Amino acid sequence: MPKRRHLSRAVFAAVTATVLGVAGCDAVGGNSPAPSGTEARPSPKPTPAWDRSPASIAAVGDSITTGFDACTVLSDCPEVSWVTGSSPQVDSLAVRLLGKANAAERSWNHAVTGARMADLPGQMARAVAHRPELVAVMAGANDACRDTTDAMTSVADFRTQFEDAMGTLRKALPKTQVYVASVPNLMRLWEQGRTSQVGRQVWKLGICPSMLGDAESLTAAANQRRETVQGRVEAYNEVLEEVCEKDRHCRFDDGAVYDFRFGAEQLSQWDWFHPSVNGQARLADIAYRRITN
Repeated sequence: MPKRRHLSRAVFAAVTATVLGVAGCDAVGGNSPAPSGTEARPSPKPTPAWDRSPASIAAVGDSITTGFDACTVLSDCPEVSWVTGSSPQVDSLAVRLLGKANAAERSWNHAVTGARMADLPGQMARAVAHRPELVAVMAGANDACRDTTDAMTSVADFRTQFEDAMGTLRKALPKTQVYVASVPNLMRLWEQGRTSQVGRQVWKLGICPSMLGDAESLTAAANQRRETVQGRVEAYNEVLEEVCEKDRHCRFDDGAVYDFRFGAEQLSQWDWFHPSVNGQARLADIAYRRITN
């Protein structure tokens, strides 16, 4: 991952020129103009303060956020979602920020298993109806996990779709904050599961074939295929960062999800792909730290 640029925390007003301007006027007396070069200049608009304690949260994204395969095979498990789950084993973002009672009433999950970035504008439109103070976004893995590398969502389309989703939000809620999680490291997923007989067998059912297909093969073609997928994931993350940077109320995770060195404990025992309950808890940790620091 390239080095991430942090969003500025504050912008200071250029008051020095103003002070000098006033002093110059007093020095010459009366209504005489200030000496040349000491005129007051308008202050720049300050960057809005980031609210570390939003009162409501909505989630959009894919199966990672629905808790798919975390509790039982081939099923969503929203109670362990890293954003809105109620399970004490996860201590979700909503519970940490709102408290358990308020989280049940003031958090909403519009993520859908199998969703790609093209689905995000529609999810965002549904989230807007709740008027949340924070929206948590995690999407993009399914755009890279396709039958072939040629079928992956193009970077240009990915950008347009994410911009459309943000536009949908901003048209209705210009001040709602947004937390954007990076796309997970799919190459590390292959590295963790390829030595597991269970993992390899499950992946043969068609889980992320662009990266995980023919998992034991180390041929030049297989390695090139995986590198192509990984490159696309990194490009998606660059898009997420760049689009988020243009929005005054958006925070990207600076690649924290991508960089997280997960192991078998953080992966579903049923598919070796989706986060386990422990993995969901780690995602909640990452988000909470980014939002509250």
